[in-house]
Amino acid sequence: MAKLKDIVVDADHPAQLARFWAQAAEGYAVRAYDAAEIARLAAEGRTPETDPVVMVDGPGPTLCFHLRHGPRPFRNRMHLDLSAPDREAEVRRLLALGATVWRREAGYTTLRDPEGNPFCIVDA
Repeated sequence: MAKLKDIVVDADHPAQLARFWAQAAEGYAVRAYDAAEIARLAAEGRTPETDPVVMVDGPGPTLCFHLRHGPRPFRNRMHLDLSAPDREAEVRRLLALGATVWRREAGYTTLRDPEGNPFCIVDA
């Protein structure tokens, strides 16, 4: 049986969106670039900031932010749910990181990340 490995998110600016999610989800961090990876990017005329694929590692599945060219649908087919013991405090924290509120419901708040991808903060 297959195991969940990565959650891939289409992004206009993968590095920027990866930094947002590394700060949004507890225990996650943008994967460090070693000298070989920096050299590989340089050979392509890129830097970690312009890398078309940026990985964020943590205690659960790896988050992969992948450059997508062109328009995308208004609503993605999937989104992430994050749980928090104090939903309103977590919403305020994420708004300070660049998220926006899409709608509030009993038990959860739907936000959009800096590129408009929906995600929810649910009561723990």
